[in-house]
Amino acid sequence: MLEDVANRVVKDPGEVPLVIHSALSGPIAELSFLRRSLLFAELAMIAYNDVDEATRAAKLAGFPDVTFYDRDGSQAYRFRNEVDCVIACRGTEPNEWNDIRADANAQSVLAETVGRVHRGFKTEVDDLWPMIETALLDNSHTLFFCGHSLGGAMATICAGRCYLSHINSNPNELFTYGSPRVGNNRYINYVKLDHYRYVNNNDIVTRVPPVMFGYRHSGSEVYIDRNGRIRKLNLISRRRDRWQGFLRGLRRWKIDHFSDHSIHQYIEAILKAVREENERVGKGEQAKPASTYADKKHARE
Repeated sequence: MLEDVANRVVKDPGEVPLVIHSALSGPIAELSFLRRSLLFAELAMIAYNDVDEATRAAKLAGFPDVTFYDRDGSQAYRFRNEVDCVIACRGTEPNEWNDIRADANAQSVLAETVGRVHRGFKTEVDDLWPMIETALLDNSHTLFFCGHSLGGAMATICAGRCYLSHINSNPNELFTYGSPRVGNNRYINYVKLDHYRYVNNNDIVTRVPPVMFGYRHSGSEVYIDRNGRIRKLNLISRRRDRWQGFLRGLRRWKIDHFSDHSIHQYIEAILKAVREENERVGKGEQAKPASTYADKKHARE
């Protein structure tokens, strides 16, 4: 459910406050698709913060049990309550050399399963995976993965490894926001899991590494247009929307290829959609399923 934000702000001195809208009162699986999308986007945002701030924010969202994993700058959180367990991988910090190196290292290598995967992203996961694997060996909770930017790529690889490993619990869903491409066709098609990949208009990170290098996207795309609306658009309409978003950004002296990557823009758009859904449900309508928003046609671009 959504809560009044008046008492749902976490702020450390000198930092941008975290406003947490999600507040679990039951299993994640009982939430609508949009509410799940908002929750995982907020957890991906929380993952950027230090342990103290992340713990306070996660508790507001409904996760009193927080564990932080860190090795050589590769980082992730486990958020857990009595029912659910979420692994949220941390995204790119522009001042962290380890993150910059991972993003720039676009050479592909053989994956641990089949096909080829981005070397830098794989290295980040290799650092963390022994800790995450150990933590999940006895997991009896419903399991989810999420992440933004580099964290989205890491979450994609982690969820795939978990699905194919000897860990008893398989990922229920994977939600990523502003994620780059992770591997080639053989790699992304080897594991079949419910992956919802949010793309905000001209977000430049979602277009790298280039297709010409053999990289493809996985999952079903959920597209946010230039006006912050979640819509299914055909190829021509989407290209027009991106051009219009780019030109509008220029008129504002802004390059939206970069500003569209902010996790806060993703949250703002999803929050708007959740509020509209609340109004429809209040009038007696049913919340719409994932298929209303997620487009498999653009999954591999």
